[in-house]
Amino acid sequence: MSMELAEQFEENGQYEEAYAEYKKSLEHSPNDLSLLAQLGHISVMLGKKEEAEGFYHKMLSLDATNPTAYEQLMDIYLDTDKYKYYVYRGNYHSTQQQYEHALHDFQKAIPHAGDEHEAVASVRFVMGTLYEQLGNTTKAIDEYLKVLDYSDHKNAEVYVRLANMYLKEDVLGSAIETLERAISDGFDLDDIRESLATLYLKNNTPEKVKNVSKNELTLIKAMLGCGELDEAKQELDRVADKYKDNPQIHSLYAEYYYSSKDYEKALESVTKFAKAVPNNPLIFQMSALIHEALGDEYKATLNWAKLHLVKGQKDIAINELLSAYQLNDSDADMVAMLANLLETSGEKHQAMEFYERLVELEPNNKTAMMKIAEYWEGNGDNRLAVEYLEKLLQADPRNFPMMKKAAELHQKLKNKGSAVDWYNKYLQSAPQSDEYEVVKNKLAKLEHSEMTPDEESEGLIDKIFNFFNRSKV
Repeated sequence: MSMELAEQFEENGQYEEAYAEYKKSLEHSPNDLSLLAQLGHISVMLGKKEEAEGFYHKMLSLDATNPTAYEQLMDIYLDTDKYKYYVYRGNYHSTQQQYEHALHDFQKAIPHAGDEHEAVASVRFVMGTLYEQLGNTTKAIDEYLKVLDYSDHKNAEVYVRLANMYLKEDVLGSAIETLERAISDGFDLDDIRESLATLYLKNNTPEKVKNVSKNELTLIKAMLGCGELDEAKQELDRVADKYKDNPQIHSLYAEYYYSSKDYEKALESVTKFAKAVPNNPLIFQMSALIHEALGDEYKATLNWAKLHLVKGQKDIAINELLSAYQLNDSDADMVAMLANLLETSGEKHQAMEFYERLVELEPNNKTAMMKIAEYWEGNGDNRLAVEYLEKLLQADPRNFPMMKKAAELHQKLKNKGSAVDWYNKYLQSAPQSDEYEVVKNKLAKLEHSEMTPDEESEGLIDKIFNFFNRSKV
């Protein structure tokens, strides 16, 4: 009844009474967004701006992207508090993913914050986050550094974000200094310590890890980095059962065996690691190093190629695979990888060379033969296309669409006899369908047709054209 009564009071312009009734309804439905919005609206009308702000803040606590709440808060402070006005406007634009507009708003808010260091630091922190969203790491770094200038508003998140931005810019030293500063400034937290330990390892200063890390596996890796092989092996054996489900235990054993020159056991450990985390870049990096130590240049080069491939460096991967091919041109899996990579990189003609080599290595490779046939047909060489289609049909004799395609290509080449043969093979084995009737009609027309002199001449011209077309590709 309170809601109906409140609405009636509001219609009659009795806003105090409506406000009181809406408040009663709020006691029963404290998270009703529409009710909170109505109370905020009436509070503004009654001049109760602080209460209105409270209602709109409650809305944002329930729905952080609620545009109505931000718009109303902007109206409340348009003429009374420019700092809050621009902050709310910036937040509104952020929720609309209009980050450039939001940054402009927050920049305007700063001069109106006065000497409120916490307010300025809060705004700059948000600006740093927005620059991250826009991919502008340099400006994000500038904003986070400015936040750290306000000693009364430091928090661990600022240091972590700043360190991450330095890492994105490949400034490892500055990332390390940032986390060291976090600890010296009183944020001696386990997460920060472990992140710092990881950066020490990346920076080839494993001796510093012992002073910050409490993680057993990280400490073992530091021992290996320091050349303390016996101590590392003792620790590995001690914790092996405890971390048997952690893939890192296998990578650490691999590193130990590699450092001890026991390359066969190192490879065994890499294999175990690969089973736990397939396609992890570390698999290929370690494998490459081990095979280099074993003097197997081909396998080392192949694994460097795979490493670059999983890292998304396709051009480098192709160059490594081409080098691997020079060392061993009989590895069908490698040839298939190279052909596919060249094809997806737009180097289709070069890819076909390797698909043709793949067919030599694997005469029944249907995928390779299909790609070659499609390529030559697309380049106007129907003779080569049908040649590979017929090889494909030897390996896949019930591929009905390709039977039909072979017949059509022979027909284009004016090879009436071959076209009739393939149409007949299709009709003898393909299931009844609409396509079956189409082929049947094509065959009937072909059998009752005769090539005219013009058609024979056209066939000869096609052959000449195809010859020159192939020589140009």
